[in-house]
Amino acid sequence: MDALSVVVGIVVVLVGILASIALHEVGHMVPAKRFGVRVSQYMVGFGPTLWSRVRGETEYGIKAIPLGGYVRLVGMMPPAPAGARPATGFFGQIVADAREASVAEVLPGEEHRAFYNLSTPKKLVVMLGGPVMNLLIAVVLTFVVLVGIGVQTVTTTVGAVSECVPTAVGAEGEAVCGDDAAPSPALAAGLEPGDEIVAFAGERVTSWEQLVGLIEPVAGEQVPVVVDRGGQEVALTVTVAERDRPVVDDAGEVVLDADGRPVTERTGFLGVTPTAEYVPLPMSRVPEAVWQQVSGTAYVIATLPVRIGEAAVQAFTDEPRSQDSVMSVVGVGRIAVDVIAADAPVVATLQLLLGLLAALNVALFVFNLLPLLPLDGGHVVNALYEGAKRTVARVRGAPVPGPADVARMMPVAYVVFVLLLGTGVLLILADILDPVRIV
Repeated sequence: MDALSVVVGIVVVLVGILASIALHEVGHMVPAKRFGVRVSQYMVGFGPTLWSRVRGETEYGIKAIPLGGYVRLVGMMPPAPAGARPATGFFGQIVADAREASVAEVLPGEEHRAFYNLSTPKKLVVMLGGPVMNLLIAVVLTFVVLVGIGVQTVTTTVGAVSECVPTAVGAEGEAVCGDDAAPSPALAAGLEPGDEIVAFAGERVTSWEQLVGLIEPVAGEQVPVVVDRGGQEVALTVTVAERDRPVVDDAGEVVLDADGRPVTERTGFLGVTPTAEYVPLPMSRVPEAVWQQVSGTAYVIATLPVRIGEAAVQAFTDEPRSQDSVMSVVGVGRIAVDVIAADAPVVATLQLLLGLLAALNVALFVFNLLPLLPLDGGHVVNALYEGAKRTVARVRGAPVPGPADVARMMPVAYVVFVLLLGTGVLLILADILDPVRIV
């Protein structure tokens, strides 16, 4: 594949990643604005601003480092509770500074537009909007991959006709035709590429697996074959040959004997290879496929410390990087390059890239639900805690408490942020030094 195609493919994947991030933030911004919260910034990326424009009361922009994004919702943290003691110590100052910065964003007379004044259900809608948007993107992409494109499936249409009956098996398990090899049964019977085998030995054929099962036990027998050739059924007679076929294990590897030679078995041989085409799956398979991705990603995140350690060891030692290793955005980009450079058919390449983006969005969905600030899941837990306190107060007939003091969790948020940053840097280095290869 030429360099231009690789560059175009990389740009497509990069745009897909940025679009996933941008739509995640849209999932937060739209309901927040709908509920009256002032959104001062909508940014894709981090670091220096490359471009921005103010529309209404919101600044929209793109930043230099495309590793995330954010929306600034005014009033994320409420003022200090009445009677609270002045902050002391390092962490106390962090809490006080966070409160002060949040309160400073609230314009005079617009206290009712602060995020902390939203009801619990509205807070949940705003904070879950981002992850749910990623889940919807994953569903749409999975629909395109499975239903729009389909799964490559071998058919009963003849792709090629063998010239002869193999007389030996090569060192790698390949068929070898000697000088005295007989013509293949398919060639002798007049089968042609493009023929669709519709019946074999008196049985209607509906799949390639069924056809193979019908051929294998009739070695040496003369059987009728019916093919669909150009829309017309043509009846042929074929004498199935015998051949030695390499035995393969469950992993698809050729089984070798004690001397290193392929183990073979006698079986029927017709001498045709199938074509493959993309067969769309029913829509009912989409939720199942997405759930498998979600549950698999959740398992990976649950074992994340161990997997990060494995990735670090594999990257900085001679141990090969495993294909199921955790990756950064850089790793995803390198896999995209490998997929594009593999020079596979366009449809297959497109399917792999869309599947990669779907998996990335599932990862964003699951990861952002972790119940830790500054992730969305941390804000969800805070909103649920606040709602539970208010519900208990109403049941007891006590005064309804004010917004939960989320600023008190800022030290935890800073620690989590530093851990995430360190993990991100480590994985980026691992993806540069020893990238994951899937093709």
